[in-house]
Amino acid sequence: MEGFESYRCDSNVILGINITNLSKVMKLAGSDDSITLQAEADPSFLKIKFENQKTGRCTEFQLNLLSLDVEHLSIPDTEYHSLVTINSTEWSKICKDLQQLSESMTIATKDGAANLEVDGQAGKGTISLVSNDDNERKEDCTTIEVDQPVTQQFALNYLNLFNKAANLSTFTKLCMHQDQPLVTQFEIDNLGVLKYYLAPKISDD
Repeated sequence: MEGFESYRCDSNVILGINITNLSKVMKLAGSDDSITLQAEADPSFLKIKFENQKTGRCTEFQLNLLSLDVEHLSIPDTEYHSLVTINSTEWSKICKDLQQLSESMTIATKDGAANLEVDGQAGKGTISLVSNDDNERKEDCTTIEVDQPVTQQFALNYLNLFNKAANLSTFTKLCMHQDQPLVTQFEIDNLGVLKYYLAPKISDD
């Protein structure tokens, strides 16, 4: 894989990692260290090794893994009906600002446009997005592709948690299907793609 100096995976492996513990372990690394991640077949831990070629220092840690329900994690292949690609900073600001007004947001796509609707104690509001592929600044372009209209409601607190990854990618891509979770996708240059899945809220009606 392009994002790694070396990469080997003999068979598919799912690793359950406690992010808080991983963050603590990563503090053992120096800014000039190389990092090696290694797991055996049917692993109970992830071996993490930090090496500094300048000083010769080597640090190793075995991070205990979590037991995960693999069937629960499986996500079916989906052809999404609506795709919205927007500047990550702009999308983060929209979600953060709207959460001050409502707990949830409805995303409705139709005819190459996307409406972001909130209805809270303060009142109702809509932000309308349209494609502007001809923007002079590429990073400010918004692209909206709608094969079929989709209308779904999502909890803004989860969207804002996802947006903490916004600094990893210039654009945030929203992939929507009326009967599937929303995919919030960040493409990381020379490394890969980070995806978050969020089930829509069920209407009380």
